[in-house]
Amino acid sequence: MQHTKRRMEKSALIFIVLLAGTFWASADFNNTTETAASETNTTNTFKTSATAATTNGGIAGSSPTATLELKSKASWAPTPSRPSRIPKKEANQKDKLEMGCPPLGLESLRVDDTQIQASSFQRFGLGPHRGRLNIQSGIEDGDLYDGAWCADYRDQHQWLEVDALHLTRFTGVILQGRNSIWREDWVTSYKVQLSNDSITWKSSMNATQEAVFEGNMDAETPVLALFPVPMVARYIRINPQSWYPDGDVCLRAEILGCRVHEPQDGFSQEGGTKDNLDFRHHNYQEMRKLMKSVTEECPDITRIYTIGKSYMGLKLYVMEISDNPGKHELGEPEFRYVANMHGNEVLGRELVLNLMQYLCREYKRGNQRVVRLVTDTRIHLFPSMNPDGYEMAYKKGSELAGWGEGRYTYEWIDLNHNFPDLNTILWDAQYISRDPSKVPNHYVPIPEYYTKEDALVAPETRAVISWMQDIPFVLGANLHGGELVVTYPYDGTENWAPQADTPTPDNSFFRWVATVYASTNRAMANPERRLCHNEDFQVYNNIINGGAWHHVAGSMNDFSYLHTNCFEVTVELSCDKFPHASELPVEWENNKESLLLFMEQVHRGLKGVVRDKESKKGIEDAVIKVEDHGHDIRTAADGDYWRLLNPGDYKVVAWAEGYFPAVRHCHVGMEPRATICDFNLTQTPVQRLKEIRAKGGKIPQDLQLRLRALRLRKLRASTKAINQRREGQRMQREQAARKARSPSLTL
Repeated sequence: MQHTKRRMEKSALIFIVLLAGTFWASADFNNTTETAASETNTTNTFKTSATAATTNGGIAGSSPTATLELKSKASWAPTPSRPSRIPKKEANQKDKLEMGCPPLGLESLRVDDTQIQASSFQRFGLGPHRGRLNIQSGIEDGDLYDGAWCADYRDQHQWLEVDALHLTRFTGVILQGRNSIWREDWVTSYKVQLSNDSITWKSSMNATQEAVFEGNMDAETPVLALFPVPMVARYIRINPQSWYPDGDVCLRAEILGCRVHEPQDGFSQEGGTKDNLDFRHHNYQEMRKLMKSVTEECPDITRIYTIGKSYMGLKLYVMEISDNPGKHELGEPEFRYVANMHGNEVLGRELVLNLMQYLCREYKRGNQRVVRLVTDTRIHLFPSMNPDGYEMAYKKGSELAGWGEGRYTYEWIDLNHNFPDLNTILWDAQYISRDPSKVPNHYVPIPEYYTKEDALVAPETRAVISWMQDIPFVLGANLHGGELVVTYPYDGTENWAPQADTPTPDNSFFRWVATVYASTNRAMANPERRLCHNEDFQVYNNIINGGAWHHVAGSMNDFSYLHTNCFEVTVELSCDKFPHASELPVEWENNKESLLLFMEQVHRGLKGVVRDKESKKGIEDAVIKVEDHGHDIRTAADGDYWRLLNPGDYKVVAWAEGYFPAVRHCHVGMEPRATICDFNLTQTPVQRLKEIRAKGGKIPQDLQLRLRALRLRKLRASTKAINQRREGQRMQREQAARKARSPSLTL
């Protein structure tokens, strides 16, 4: 009896200790939630679409048919993560880590296919390796690259398992349904189980019952669920309990977890960087502060300017980096990086901000490569073309913005389809012409309809077009995200074919600069990497003609090539459009050399000055024609030009209205510097012009140039009228708001 009593007292004591421990851990987690909710997260905020864990008396299933390779000999079960008795300040830091655990990397591909297993799957294209957050399916239903993991059975014994490889403090799961244009499949509730040996499993608990987490209500919206108690384990399983009634058990997922015994910040990764840069996501205000700090650190080589405003009134900031900022120097080429055209594709934005810091600091340190680049090049860095869209995505945060949140502008315009379709105008003119070679192949004017006030042209697009006209850019790149590939013009295809290789006359040079970036990008150049979604670009050496990938009418790249002198490519920087802040150091190292080497390509080919033979003054808008190249360029305001070309011998003709043409043979070498090829043009004599007129002949006129300038004036006039109207409406709204806030007068 006494033995029984002692045993009962011991059992009661154990129960009380366990209950207190559970309450302690739960209380700690709740405090973490409150702390995170009350603070502004400057690293990367996860916002919850549905975080409530509902209690359910059901038992989480485990497939009896599972045949898993044992990864560990440890047989003990995972335990709840308990807080240590540490000072309050350190405890608060620990709370932030609990909420701030980064993704394991299913979406970013840091988690290898071999680390993901499942109870069953319908076919290879719906295997466990496809259960990655935001993965995109192929066009054909049933191909090898479908949009989720889908179990072969519709029961509660199915699971998707991830091996973290190390002991990990798991804090939550983000779930999506299946990406498909043909089917609707998603999980509506699920349980989570954890293990250290993939044999003995323990469920995530909500007090004394197994936690059942809310899943999805549609296929695309990511839903975050945080565990009631963070759990330490190596393996984690998602065990669906219910699903869309007419669908299958399908899901895409990301797991949140911090590796145990990592440095205190919980965000370190292998393959980081030694560069001490500001690796975090910057909203609009933080971006402005960072840019201002760079100009304060390097005032002699930097300048911030704006090119316009977004629809919501956010300024479009550009940073210029040059040894003589604010001025175009004769013979010095102009280069640009444009990022964040799609607001939810954020890596380019952060890389451009990091590049500002890097160039500033390395220039001050005397890094000869950077000093030479800054001295010989006028660099323009435009971190956010779509700040309105970015702010929408930023509010959701990494992983929860999904695939499309913030992509478009506030007006729901895709900026990469918003430029004039000059391709079709050029091709139509060549088609109806008796001699297509006589059709002007450059400086194609903006169509008349595009200049109207009621044209569906975003203010961001209008600002960029005007910017392109003001600065004689030579080379640039448009930084996107969601894939790992570099694309080059043309993006638009003839007759709007869905896919067709549509090269420009400068195809060989475009392939060269695309290869320069792709071959030096660590992620792209890795031969062992898996494809991001459904296309294997490694078979093309990670470069592809834009039209051969998919037709894009009105792209910025095509417009830049046909309307200005600038050659531009698109760089798809990563599989993940919105990588977690913890991945930014690695992404910087992946892209640093590519960013620098690509800028250096602006010094390839020919450069020179076209001058009046008598006055020695530069001739603006002179045409530079390279024989056997069906694309001409023009000189800048001072008469200087840059013609990007691969090594070789070229016959070059310079011509301007009112001058006789001049011809030179110029050689482009293998050296990474441009060959100087100047021209001196002789004016057409007045007497000769009179003779031509007397015989009824026509004086050659540059009508293309005049029409282009006229349309630009009209576009700028309509833009000014629209901006004035919007500013008036904004002021009226502010006045109405002030009146509403002011107290009513009482007699």
